[in-house]
Amino acid sequence: MKLERVELLHVSIPLITPFRTSFGTMTKKDTFLLHAVTDEAEGWAEFAADPQPLYCSEFVAGAEIVIRDFLLPRITALPELTTATVTPALTSVKGHELAKAALETALLDAELRAYGMPLAAYLGSIRDRVPAGVSVGIKNSVPELLDDIERYLAEGYIRIKLKVEPGWDVEPVRAVREHFGYELPLQVDANTAYTLADAQHLRRLDDFGLLLIEEPLEENNLRAHAELQKLLATPVCLDESIHSARDAASAIALDACRVVNVKPARVGGYLEARRVHDVVTAHGLPVWCGGMLETGIGRAPNLALAALPGFTLPGDTSASSRYFAEDITEPFVLQDGHLSVPSAPGIGVDPLPDALARFTIGTRELHAIRK
Repeated sequence: MKLERVELLHVSIPLITPFRTSFGTMTKKDTFLLHAVTDEAEGWAEFAADPQPLYCSEFVAGAEIVIRDFLLPRITALPELTTATVTPALTSVKGHELAKAALETALLDAELRAYGMPLAAYLGSIRDRVPAGVSVGIKNSVPELLDDIERYLAEGYIRIKLKVEPGWDVEPVRAVREHFGYELPLQVDANTAYTLADAQHLRRLDDFGLLLIEEPLEENNLRAHAELQKLLATPVCLDESIHSARDAASAIALDACRVVNVKPARVGGYLEARRVHDVVTAHGLPVWCGGMLETGIGRAPNLALAALPGFTLPGDTSASSRYFAEDITEPFVLQDGHLSVPSAPGIGVDPLPDALARFTIGTRELHAIRK
């Protein structure tokens, strides 16, 4: 295929309620979409990070520069463009996995649409729907937390994830267990908020039968996570520390984790995410698909990935209404605790023109062939 145009659309969509984690509070999804136009089809992708480099080192304004000045010139210089050639073409640019993922996904979407093939079929997915969990942010009080969980369970979510940080961990977890019982699939996510010095405190969470504790220590510190895993009965799950299939293999070899959260954007795209899945499942460990509060453009391909056979734990691919009163695509709706995997070609969804126009706050052309 020949790349004719790449357009960046800066979007800002208010969240239904603020979402608080150990690294900050979000009130809106402020990011950009990439729209790639080839001679055969069009493709869409969503940049997963935020305007500020708080969750990870990448951020909206920086990713735009990287895509425009460093990634696209390498793509347009290819004698023949296919999605398979994208990663090798971009290896000379160090890091910037989320920017690379956005560009690769837009091109992959266009290529698969041209072939009439759904992303799920391309990845080798085996299910037409996936179980949905929900991520619950840090609250102002335990009663507020319990009320939110009560509502999510009534909506049909089958797994609860609690965001935790020092000062908001053991007591909220205890309250949830006392109120909802030990049959509820429950896990916690620290987003790197602790140090190894907190190991004895974190051991108190072993009493609550958690599915896992996600990224408790600093990012990329596999040795510290391995030391912590020796002390915990609760499985450690790595998220921010896994940037590639090679990282996953290293973490497993060190016993730094016993579960892996696969976020396609964080590992550079869906092709590498499939490799992470393959490596982890080959070692007999479970994987699950994390979320970044995506719009429907990002949520759709995540569902395709989560339908792979190794994704045996419910992920964070919640319904659109979990975060947005109105999405920029047709909403994903929870049915019996599951979300349907898109079956149309490519990522399977398109932005709704009216909603896209309302939520777009800026548009820039990053590449165009003048005719």
